[in-house]
Amino acid sequence: MRLLPIVLLLFCAEALAEERPIRFSVTESWAMPMMRYDAQGHAAGGILFDLQTRLAQKIGRRAEMPVLPRLRVQQMLVRGEIDVRCYVNPGWLVESHYQYIWSVPFMVQRDLIVGHAQEIERPGQRNGDLIGTVLGFSYPRLEPLFSSGHLRRDDARTQQLVLEKLEAGRYRFAVSNQLTLDWFNSQQPPARRLRQLEEVAADVVACLVRDEPDVPTMPLLRAMVQMSNAGEFEEILARYR
Repeated sequence: MRLLPIVLLLFCAEALAEERPIRFSVTESWAMPMMRYDAQGHAAGGILFDLQTRLAQKIGRRAEMPVLPRLRVQQMLVRGEIDVRCYVNPGWLVESHYQYIWSVPFMVQRDLIVGHAQEIERPGQRNGDLIGTVLGFSYPRLEPLFSSGHLRRDDARTQQLVLEKLEAGRYRFAVSNQLTLDWFNSQQPPARRLRQLEEVAADVVACLVRDEPDVPTMPLLRAMVQMSNAGEFEEILARYR
């Protein structure tokens, strides 16, 4: 009978030793090469999957990556229900998120206006032109054209869908980040590849880490610095170029 308390103590010690996973946010609007989803809709690969998995490994935790609508991610961030949100820039946020600390940047995102290879005009030359955009995304440089009616947004749920609709001729222009455009074009025959018409933004992106006692905030931030110094960010990006 004396063995029972010992067994219970060992069980409790093991339970305490296994710390909870780090809760990363994954937005369903992401497309390859940023994020790949399996047949069940779970995060399964891509630049951000590799980055977040590696970051959790470096502090000895597991990464938890539920796939959520963009608006839900924003709500959870405000409520402090996300530990780490990667792939974000201060200019993209409506609120300050004072309970989070910024990491070092891990890449620069270039947002482009793209069209078909034969396109010679630029968006806005014809009043009321449609342009493919991602639902919930902000495009500050294009806002004056949206406000004046020279451009009209045609929102799709994901960046991949935006490019597919452009390729199918649903509109003449779309906004895409450089990495997703390159990935999309790599899956197309040369005659159907889309091309960059102009750059509309180039933003450094980083991670937000929640600064609360239940989160290993400083180890996560230090791990990002270590990854940057070791060239791990570039190694991850190189896998998908």
